[in-house]
Amino acid sequence: MAERRAFAQKISRTVAAEVRKQIAGQYGGSPQLFKNLNTGTITSNTVPLTEAVEAVDFEEYLITHPPIVESGPLRDLIEFPPDDIEVIYTPRECRTVVQAIPEEGDTDRHVRDCARSYTEDWAIVNRKYHKLGTGFNPNSLDKQKERQKGLPKQVFEADELPDSSSYQDDQDDLKRRSMSIDDTPRGSWACSIFDLKNSLPDSLLPHLLDRAPNEEIDRHNEDQRKTNRHRELFALHPALDEEDPIERHCVPEVPKEHFGQRLLVKCLSLKFEIEIEPIFASLALYDVKEKKKISENFFFDLNSEQTKAMLRPHIQTAAISTLARSAIFSITYPSQDVFLVIKLEKVLQQGDIGECAEPYMVFKESDATKNKEKLEKLRSQSEQFCQRLGRYRMPFAWTAIHLMNIVNSAGSLERDTELEMSLSERKGSWSERRNSSIMGRRSLERTTSGDESCSLTGFRPATLTITNFFKQEGDRLSDEDLYKFLADMRRPSSVLRRLRPITAQLKLDISPAPENPHYCLTPDLLQVKPYPDSRVRPTREILEFPARDVYVPNTTYRNLLYVNPQSLNFANRQGSARNITVKVQFMNGEDPNNAMQVIFGKSSCADFYKEAYTSVVYHNRSPDFHDEIKIKLPASLSDHHHILFTFYHVSCQQKQNTLLETPVGYTWIPMLQNGRLRTGHFCLPVSLEKPPQSYSVLSPDVPLPGMKWVDNHRGVFNVEVVAVSTIHTQDQYLDRFFALVHALDEHMFPVRIGDMRIMENNLETELKSSIAALNSSQLEPVVRFLHLLLDKLVLLVVRPPVIAGQIVNLGQASFEVIAAIVNRLHKYLDTSQDMHGRNSLLSSYIHYVFRLPSTDPNSPSPDIQSSLTGPGGLGGSVHYATMARSAVRPASLNLNRSRSLSNSNPDISGTPTSPDDEVRSIIGSKGLDRSNSWVHTMGCKSAPWGSSPGSAPETMQAMERCGNRMSSHTESASFLQTLTGRLPTKKLFHEELALQWVVSSGSVREGALQQAWFFFELMVKSIIHHLYFAERLESPRKNRFPERFMDDITALVSTIAGDIVSRFQKDLELVERLNTSLAFFLNDLLSIMDRGFVFTLIRTYWKQVSTKVYTLQNPTLESLRLDFLRIVCSHEHYVTLNLPCSLLTPPASPSPSVSSATSQSSGFSTHVQDQKIANMFELSVPFREQHFMAGLVLSELSVILDPDNEGMFGLHKKVVSVVHNLLSSHDSDPRYADPEVKARVAMLYLPLIGIVMETLPQLHDFTESLNQWGRPGGPQGVTVGSNGEDAEAEGNSMINQTVAMAIAGTTTTSPMSRPSSFLLSSQANRQHGSFSAESSRSLLICLLWVLKNADELVLQKWFTDLSVSQLNRLLDLLYLCVSCFEYKAHVVFTMQGKKAFERMNSLTFKKSKDMKAKLEEAILGSIGARQEMVRRSRGQLERSPSGSAFGSQENLRWRKDMTHWRQNSERLDKTRAELEHEALIDGNLATEANLIILDTLEIIVQTD
Repeated sequence: MAERRAFAQKISRTVAAEVRKQIAGQYGGSPQLFKNLNTGTITSNTVPLTEAVEAVDFEEYLITHPPIVESGPLRDLIEFPPDDIEVIYTPRECRTVVQAIPEEGDTDRHVRDCARSYTEDWAIVNRKYHKLGTGFNPNSLDKQKERQKGLPKQVFEADELPDSSSYQDDQDDLKRRSMSIDDTPRGSWACSIFDLKNSLPDSLLPHLLDRAPNEEIDRHNEDQRKTNRHRELFALHPALDEEDPIERHCVPEVPKEHFGQRLLVKCLSLKFEIEIEPIFASLALYDVKEKKKISENFFFDLNSEQTKAMLRPHIQTAAISTLARSAIFSITYPSQDVFLVIKLEKVLQQGDIGECAEPYMVFKESDATKNKEKLEKLRSQSEQFCQRLGRYRMPFAWTAIHLMNIVNSAGSLERDTELEMSLSERKGSWSERRNSSIMGRRSLERTTSGDESCSLTGFRPATLTITNFFKQEGDRLSDEDLYKFLADMRRPSSVLRRLRPITAQLKLDISPAPENPHYCLTPDLLQVKPYPDSRVRPTREILEFPARDVYVPNTTYRNLLYVNPQSLNFANRQGSARNITVKVQFMNGEDPNNAMQVIFGKSSCADFYKEAYTSVVYHNRSPDFHDEIKIKLPASLSDHHHILFTFYHVSCQQKQNTLLETPVGYTWIPMLQNGRLRTGHFCLPVSLEKPPQSYSVLSPDVPLPGMKWVDNHRGVFNVEVVAVSTIHTQDQYLDRFFALVHALDEHMFPVRIGDMRIMENNLETELKSSIAALNSSQLEPVVRFLHLLLDKLVLLVVRPPVIAGQIVNLGQASFEVIAAIVNRLHKYLDTSQDMHGRNSLLSSYIHYVFRLPSTDPNSPSPDIQSSLTGPGGLGGSVHYATMARSAVRPASLNLNRSRSLSNSNPDISGTPTSPDDEVRSIIGSKGLDRSNSWVHTMGCKSAPWGSSPGSAPETMQAMERCGNRMSSHTESASFLQTLTGRLPTKKLFHEELALQWVVSSGSVREGALQQAWFFFELMVKSIIHHLYFAERLESPRKNRFPERFMDDITALVSTIAGDIVSRFQKDLELVERLNTSLAFFLNDLLSIMDRGFVFTLIRTYWKQVSTKVYTLQNPTLESLRLDFLRIVCSHEHYVTLNLPCSLLTPPASPSPSVSSATSQSSGFSTHVQDQKIANMFELSVPFREQHFMAGLVLSELSVILDPDNEGMFGLHKKVVSVVHNLLSSHDSDPRYADPEVKARVAMLYLPLIGIVMETLPQLHDFTESLNQWGRPGGPQGVTVGSNGEDAEAEGNSMINQTVAMAIAGTTTTSPMSRPSSFLLSSQANRQHGSFSAESSRSLLICLLWVLKNADELVLQKWFTDLSVSQLNRLLDLLYLCVSCFEYKAHVVFTMQGKKAFERMNSLTFKKSKDMKAKLEEAILGSIGARQEMVRRSRGQLERSPSGSAFGSQENLRWRKDMTHWRQNSERLDKTRAELEHEALIDGNLATEANLIILDTLEIIVQTD
């Protein structure tokens, strides 16, 4: 026989009979096909896919299978990197040039703790590779574009549009040919003659007939296919349409000082009609609705140097800080009710305010020449008053600006504007401007007051000119009067309009404050960075008094006091006292020399003074005051610190033998009362005489003997004292707790707290009651001192104090109050939570602040370190004792939760000294109550653990070992002896926390469950700190933790899994939080604990959920498990955790087959197949044991996609997204860039091929809409015939089925509905419902990724043993991939967009329409497409019985919800650049997908 020619060796020799057999034979498309191909008996070692197998012992496996590779990318796959976790001490950012710290060296312990809390470095646990986990998947839009840079442009025939002239010629040519063919008799070959005559010859292919070996051709083709390939397939695929993925754990914001919306006000000039004396001004913000002043005063001086010189005898050299003319105001709750109030004062002079203001209202600047003599006289008088009374002030005038009117008016203008505000304008301006700009106002970013949101962040800067001031009324100086005036100003008929104004001109600039202004001073006069030059006039930050509580923890030292004298009533005082001023001094003793220089100066003066004077209302015995005295409080206060008020009568007229000021009364406020700072409103009696000795420790309310008082010792002086302090809590419960804790530190008894004198013997009771009473404290101070409070509670857990020779266990009390505080924050501050319900204040505390006590970064180990406070610790003292627990104690106890574990419990005999002793006492006296459930909350008890089908054997074994607690009971006898010797090592916080959580019950346990995330994250950080500072991060994981702690963790996970299963139908919101919290906890544990142990915990959860899912068939519980799985698998070392370098071994069973109930992919294995290869492609038990987490993911995918699992249909997208997310992350991970490494990663997903093959009949049929862009009607005009055989649809297939049967000599009367063997799922076979196009596309891209990256030899071995039907299924799947990722022509729409669109539609598949379709018509002798369209339009064809995934598509033009319709309608709105970029990406994706399919086909062809 002659040798066959080389090019013919590949030609198929299939005869017509085989074609007939292949086409006519119905191919069964049931999803159960492959399950039924190879069934066997369930062997003893099989585990259903719905259950989790027992994973290999990870740590043991690494020991027994040392890596073969010494170094390189493959070596890095075997174990976590050595620098995986580190504890970093990051200096906190200080916004000021100099750190704000107390000045005094000798401060008390509380001040030192506060200062340490505000200055110590952040203690941050850094997982160096965390951002490589799927929680930080780069498949976001911005990162995708970065990865898509440098893509080559792929050229497609569909995108090549001819010019208009050739286009018209083509149209005419088509018409001619169409007419000629229509005239040709049907059923003959003659119709093809016209095509041959009118067609141009193709160019010759060079070397087509050259002789070349097959191997060389194959090698050449392979090289061509693998040239210029894109390495990252998912970079070409759009990210799934997801909101924030559930596995994303956002890093909390760094704790920082609170600021509201910031407003910069610059005071440019102040000018009156006459200039005869210095005028002093102040600015402040007021909220009319809240009736509250919401900022401190900003004092500024716009006088000329000549005018300032009039006060030279009274003013020292002015400090630079008092020369500020610009201020930054902060407004946390902006509203329509905020006013900027400007008040003016002048030097005190003889006469009331009206008399002194008269010249300003009478004289005009234009009449200065005419009134020269009068003005000179006024100026001379002013100079005399300045010389004599220069230290005293009197009220003069005021005005107010409705802030939001200015902001809105400026915001509506296009550029910087000047707004002039005069009295005449005010008639309607307040309401008109407000109404005109409400609609355009931007929404407020922060919480706002009032009905309308207001924003101060985006308006344009405006220059404001205020031309009128109101004269101050001597009897209307109080804040209440001011609020009435301000409310009246908003009315159109304001009574203020009828008042005679003082004409002046004040120019202000108002603008949003810049992010980092230069030359800025804090309210404490500290320079804010950047501050390049200390000689430049500064800008002052003005302290806010928020209208409502602000819940932000303190982060910087501040200790300020504001004294606001309000009114004085000397009507019943005998003697002359009319021009009254109040001298305010802050004293640290009773001697006059003890006045402290801590009172802030106002404007153009020194920084600090020893006294301040209130303004004087002329001839008023009962004056009101509007002054604000600002005091810098000493860090440490004693009983002798007090505010002294001295009342003076000021003599305005200069008379002989008359003193300038005469003291007329005295009163005071002691700063401390029972150790607490005194603030609030006071109505004080006034003494006529100097206070006697030792007066400062008493209140003026105490009737001292021999003293004379105004009005018979009644309260006549009203004053308000406000503290803004990060030292003083101003909450009695917090003060009491901190005082008792510091009493323990100092070990000084008795302790006076409040009016109680606490001795050492009752300190324990008081301490416990103070801890419990923290629940009664106000939330705002709790939040402000949150960091210090939680630090102290942690310290009490870790180091129980020694009181009266006994160790007092405070673990339970502290745990309970921490749970209560955490729940309060979540309940009342629900707006500051992330997607997982984590409160931002608490998560930032854990991330940045929390550390184990005395963990100094320089100390070798906290276990070695003594109890003395380290620089990085939480404090403490040698008086804290510690107690070690027995190493053999399993903490997993089945305790009766109604029992109290405190040594106040009368049922406990003896003196328990630790939780362990208390537990042992319970066990010894009561035994174990095994009928009581571990899940025992709110009176609801689940089934006993012994009968629970979902309970873990590991947990039961732990419970059985409870009697082992008794073995350590003997240690209590010698315990007290240890107090006389060296103190034992301290408790470990995570161990104590786990124990307290496990044994908690009732409302405490419920509270901990509500915020489980907090305790989990606290526990994880404690573990990492302990390992890091004990230098045990390098030690073997099996030796890191005692068995008791592992038992506690097991019990905790088991009980919480039980809660999830039992409560998901009652309280889904709680269960969702609990589920994600547990998943993140286990994810964290994978980095620090025995990984095999963590796999056991995951399996414990899995078993409990599986039992319930199997019972209820509830998709909600399955969805929760998917969330859990996605979070756990988001670990940055997910691939390493799956042992990608392990070699699978065959199972021990003699039968290699696995029943369909066990392995969804079992049909792909045959008896002759190598079992190792089979295990790699099946979800066999060995595969799931060694690749534990990947096995769980693929098992979930297989189970949920099972068409029999009807209840899970809604979870298709969710489970596919889990796999898609993982593969997308692997694809972009730089650690897996090496092809050999990526092949190892792909090996973990080989069973995916079988799963997708089984799912094939359920996938969306992309072939049905393959050519809809190429049809003349475009996307609107897609029309499918009744049997799906229109010319365009048939053009999709390689050979139309009907045509193939005609070639084979078979005629059919019933038309087939599918063009190829793949498209066989009739309506009956699709009874379970099809996948969405999006889910199908995502699943197919995952399949292509596995095929692209998997080892070719492994694939080839598996393909070798596939049966013919299985290979057909695989080929059908690849064909579907071709259709799915086929390139659709992209047209850039211009002004002639419609024309270009039609042109593209008519020419896209011109060749197939003109040649292939007509050739088929000639073969069949049937009607042409034109006649078929005519008949179809007349309704002569019947509906298709099967149709597509959408059924009959005759009305497809109206299916606007179809994917292609949506995509193309959206495309019309995109820019040219976006369309071109989309075309580039789609072209590259189509190219890469087809190259992967060709690679796979080549492997199949090469298979023997």
